[in-house]
Order: sequence, then C-alpha cells, then structure tokens
Amino acid sequence: MTDIAIEATGLTKTYGKVRALRGIDLSVPAGSVLSVLGPNGAGKTTAVRILSTLIRPDSGRASVAGIDVVADPLGVRSKIGVAGQYAAVDEYLSGLENLEMIGRLYHIGGSAARTRAKELLSEFRLEEAADRPAKTYSGGMRRRLDLAGALVTRPDVVFLDEPTTGLDPRSRGDMWEVIRDLVGSGTTVLLTTQYLEEADFLADDIVVVDQGRIIAQGTADHLKSQVGGERLTVTVADEERIDEAVAMLGPIGIGEVDVDRHTRTLNVPVDTGTSALVDAVGRLGGQGITVQDIGIRRPTLDDAFLSLTGHRAEDDDEDQEESA
Repeated sequence: MTDIAIEATGLTKTYGKVRALRGIDLSVPAGSVLSVLGPNGAGKTTAVRILSTLIRPDSGRASVAGIDVVADPLGVRSKIGVAGQYAAVDEYLSGLENLEMIGRLYHIGGSAARTRAKELLSEFRLEEAADRPAKTYSGGMRRRLDLAGALVTRPDVVFLDEPTTGLDPRSRGDMWEVIRDLVGSGTTVLLTTQYLEEADFLADDIVVVDQGRIIAQGTADHLKSQVGGERLTVTVADEERIDEAVAMLGPIGIGEVDVDRHTRTLNVPVDTGTSALVDAVGRLGGQGITVQDIGIRRPTLDDAFLSLTGHRAEDDDEDQEESA
C-alpha cells in the first residue's frame, strides 16, 4: 500500500453531449476519508465508476493502491471494496449466505468464507439476523449488510457512493459509526454524498464538485471559513410578512439577506454578534412581525456550498450522469 491510496489527474468523461467530468484531480492519503460532495448530476458517481474500474475515462489517469485503473483493472479490483447507492444483496438469501457467497465468488474457500462472514455479521451487529432472509431486513440493516459485503476481502480502499441515501436519521448515524470504525482500522475511504453533515462528521478532506469540475477543496473548517462570519437566523410566523422582515433586517447585516420562503427563514450575515440579535428583535417587534425562532450561528458546510455554487447541495438538479 502506497502513502497515496487514490490518485487521479485530469479525468474526463462524456455521455453523448453531456460532459459528466471535466478534468478531475484527486489525491487521497492512505488511511483517510475523502468526501466528494455535490448535488445530483455533479459527476460524483461517474468518478467512483472510473476509480473502481467499472468504466474507462475518456482522458486522464488514475491509480488506486498504486495500480493503474486502466492498465490493470483486475489488480485494482483485488484491492478495493464498493458499496453503491442501493444495497446489492440477494433478498432470498440470509445475511450469512449473502456474505458467504461473496467470499466464494472471490475464491476465498468455503470454510474461510463462512468464518469471514460470521466475523462481519458480528462487526456490523447483524448476528441475531444472520439466518433470516435479507428481504426481512430493515433499510439500515440492508445497508450494513451491503457494506459488510464490500469488506469480505479486507480491501485497502473502499468506495462508498451515497451509502446513507434514503435512510432515517438513526440508521444514518449507525452507518457513520461503522465507517469511522472502518477508517480506524486503516482502510482508506472515498465517500460521495449529498449530505453536508455527513461530510462534516466523517471526512478528513472534502472535495466539492459541481457540473463535473472541482470548485473547492479543503477541510470542513477551511470551507466554512471561506463564507465569513456569523449568521443571524430568523424564522417568521407569517409568510406574507417575509418581505417586510427582509427590509427590517437588511440594515443590520453586512451582506445580502438569504431567504428560504418554504421554511420562512431568513439568514443575515452579521459582524456584531448578540448586538445584531437584540437589534433584530427590536426592529421586528416594532413592526409587529411575529418571530418563531431567532438566533446567531456560525457558518455551516451548507453555507459554504451555497456560497461556492449558488445552490444548496440537496437541490435536485437535472441528472447529468448516465443512469446506473
């Protein structure tokens, strides 16, 4: 295993008239987590497919665990595990049978495959469901089983393509703990996600991708620092009075007021902290505008993404990538 587990230079990929990747560069140190963050259609899945040897780039080079993904795809596959957006398990096999089957497909051998399957079921807290058909598993349990399947061969590098999509908050939190334990054991993880809190919690480094290009890279704190100072956040009770509230709060801020009409929430960049909070309460109260919630908060990763791209990460842009 090299010091750099994943390296890519100038990766491009086009589907018809759509340029899914427009020159992607990546460098992921061994034993770390890189989160590739971006909205639907940004190019995240295409990048994972290239790095995991499922498709070839149109141009550029990439290596995983020191092995070129185009020149030696079989060599790469012997070093990696992949868990996609949807759990790839056989619903009619039990959890034990699913993992044992994967071991046999990798020619581990019957006895060794069964032993490894039992180890993983224990690690992923699936022992009690080991003999139940996977179709009886909850969504979170299927996700854990799918990730366990990607680890049967103890890979050096694991690609997780939006592994918590569709999970409830508790199941998502369970998956985060599993991923952290995985990295703690020395595995390198490349994680694609639309959930900014997921990247904030898990990643050592974050790459922000939009329209096939990397538009920013750094730690979560670094990306947040690009946004600037504090935010005054106000939720008004009456949707019809949002514009009045914007007019009242504009003079308090040091930048444009961001308005989310769906949640009736206004975000105002400020530099006077609690003084701005007191001023806002006075202005809004003086006009009889009822406030449901108000507070001062530091920038989030969502703020950073919005500042960088002009839209939020969860926005469902038209999918630019070829369907899986």
